[in-house]
Amino acid sequence: MQELLYIEIPTPDTASVKNWLHQTFNPNAGEKIPTPVGVRFRFSKTTASTPSISETSTNLPDELSIFVWSVQRTTYLKVFRWVDHPLPKERDILRYLTNQIREHFPNQYPVPPKIDLTQQSIFAALADHYPLTVKYFQKMPNGESDLNRVYWWEQRWRESVRSPQQPKQVVFRREERGVRSEEMGSQESERTQHSALSTQHSALPYPHTPTPPYDLIYIGGALGVIHAAVMAQLGYRVLLIERLPFGRMNREWNISRSEFQSLIDLGLFTPAEFEGLIAREYIDGFHKFFDANNLPQAKAPVLHTPTVLNVGLDAEKLLRLCGSKLRDYGGEIWDETEFVRADIETTQVTVQCQHLPTQTARAATGRSLIDAMGTASPIAWQLNGGRAFDSVCPTVGAVIASGFAPQVWDVRYGDVLNSHGDISRGRQLIWELFPAEGEELTFYLFHYHQVHPDNPGSLLEMYEDFFTILPEYRRCNVDELVWKKPTFGYIPGHFSVGDRDRRVAFARLMAIGDAASLQSPLVFTGFGSLVRNLPRLTHLLDTALKHDLLNAHHLNQIRAYQSNIAVTWLFSKGMMVPTHRSIPPERINAMLNTFFGVLADESPEVAEAFIKDRVDWLSFNRMALRAARKNPALLPWIWDLAGAQDLLRWLGSYLDFTLKAFISALLGSWFPTWVRQSQSWLEPRFPTLWFWLLAQSYAFTDGVGRPHTTWKVTRNETEVRSLATKASR
Repeated sequence: MQELLYIEIPTPDTASVKNWLHQTFNPNAGEKIPTPVGVRFRFSKTTASTPSISETSTNLPDELSIFVWSVQRTTYLKVFRWVDHPLPKERDILRYLTNQIREHFPNQYPVPPKIDLTQQSIFAALADHYPLTVKYFQKMPNGESDLNRVYWWEQRWRESVRSPQQPKQVVFRREERGVRSEEMGSQESERTQHSALSTQHSALPYPHTPTPPYDLIYIGGALGVIHAAVMAQLGYRVLLIERLPFGRMNREWNISRSEFQSLIDLGLFTPAEFEGLIAREYIDGFHKFFDANNLPQAKAPVLHTPTVLNVGLDAEKLLRLCGSKLRDYGGEIWDETEFVRADIETTQVTVQCQHLPTQTARAATGRSLIDAMGTASPIAWQLNGGRAFDSVCPTVGAVIASGFAPQVWDVRYGDVLNSHGDISRGRQLIWELFPAEGEELTFYLFHYHQVHPDNPGSLLEMYEDFFTILPEYRRCNVDELVWKKPTFGYIPGHFSVGDRDRRVAFARLMAIGDAASLQSPLVFTGFGSLVRNLPRLTHLLDTALKHDLLNAHHLNQIRAYQSNIAVTWLFSKGMMVPTHRSIPPERINAMLNTFFGVLADESPEVAEAFIKDRVDWLSFNRMALRAARKNPALLPWIWDLAGAQDLLRWLGSYLDFTLKAFISALLGSWFPTWVRQSQSWLEPRFPTLWFWLLAQSYAFTDGVGRPHTTWKVTRNETEVRSLATKASR
């Protein structure tokens, strides 16, 4: 028996595919025989070549067997030939079958319905379109508000993707004489901006006398509150604005002890507080991708990473503790408050908001604004226009309190990355499983996705997949599970050629976390990226505030960019099925297994460094060459998915990484020490030069995955007030 064809038919309605094979498909060759799982085509014994002795002796039939099956809420088809020799018109039949399937079952990208929640509940509005999603959200404690949030986030994301060249303008510049319009990422002329600004000011009912100024205003209370608490600890006057009730999280966070240590070193948490945040600590984590349909060179053993994402945190407890510390340090939190616009002036920024429960306007003024709104950030879209994000991981899942049989999963282990099937409806679905406190298990289902207006990526479709295929991944009866809360979001990626091709700041405004979209394009760990880079972000922002270096040029130097992980975006590009295309179903699993097989052959330290964004130039090149030798088809596969233009862009990323690694080798051992030793005399005399040298010091260490010792930044409140007063003059 020989396999001739393996393709995916992108529909969950496998019965309709069988019916089509039985009733409609007719290649006008052979005798068609329907079967319960497909069809057979029987040919006469007259063939184009002479049967072998073994074939004659066993009397194998001259038949093509076509069968279909369903998994991952889609349909797969294979064609087998019983004998070794080709059958009459075999190639023509296979070509005709493929073309007919593509014609009758094309790729589809469903769009959620437009709904009016003043007329019906979110459950009633979506029940016909996403029945399982509605069914199981109704069983969650805050299911209605959470499903509203899922729908809102998907609509916001789709609106941004559909009109990337004309993003909604939410940042305005007062006193714009001499300020170029492109500084804000807007496509309008300066005159148009003046007109829009004056018109909207006269129409909005916001007070003209805002509350007393803050030093920092953060918008976004998840990753934002961690950074805000650190800055408040240094004595800065901080305001945090959050759209949700503060402390609510639609994700859980995992990290390692060594990574979390940076928050302890910064003084934000004590070791005892950290221990109190741990919901579960694992003794190992697994990475394994489905390889039943892969060639031998594209199979791989399980990759073990015992110190990667092995500490499961209670995310909401962490947020509440950060919020408590923020208030203790004199900061404020406005929750259930939605950002509307920001007006940038010469010496301050005014943020206009709306308090959602009362629908009343609120305003606050500060020295600088920090955007931590993630992928929903209209500021990020305005700053970067059509290239706000190049890719995204639509991610869904849930925290399940109980209901799994004890033998389903050993809670001492985490399932870091796992696929249980091939491409499903244009996506390679990947699972994560992290045990938490007691019997709780946290699940994520995601895929790497190229942002496209026709196919932005759907959370609601993913949730329908999640509830359907969860029993395929881990044995369970979904109706017996006790649901604690959903986990979902859009995790963005940006394909950087260098450290200046993405705008993360404007005058008195900068982005952090997912809004900056500078985390690893392969691992997509926004929380881990922020924690790993928090020391340099804090140190640089503190220096900028101290000397009032708050224009776009200086704030754009405060970023979590790393050239050693920017170069990995080609791997994530190879995990995305281009919109309107069909590729062999097993291909992405084959690519993942090739590279993770190389990681499995490396020492645990190298694999850990790669996944924690610490891989160096030599290790990266060695592993890339080993992967190419192990599976030579890898390069043409990537070429097919990425295309010539993106490969040239990647070459720019690689050259940037190479240059930065070379400079780091020359300067990394002594330059940061010299900068530190020069601070006492250089900073007071030449603050701008000092800030630039400090940024370069971090770029040639942390920026290539070689962080140096954390610089302790401490200051009392009186000193901060004095510095703020001096800087504002």
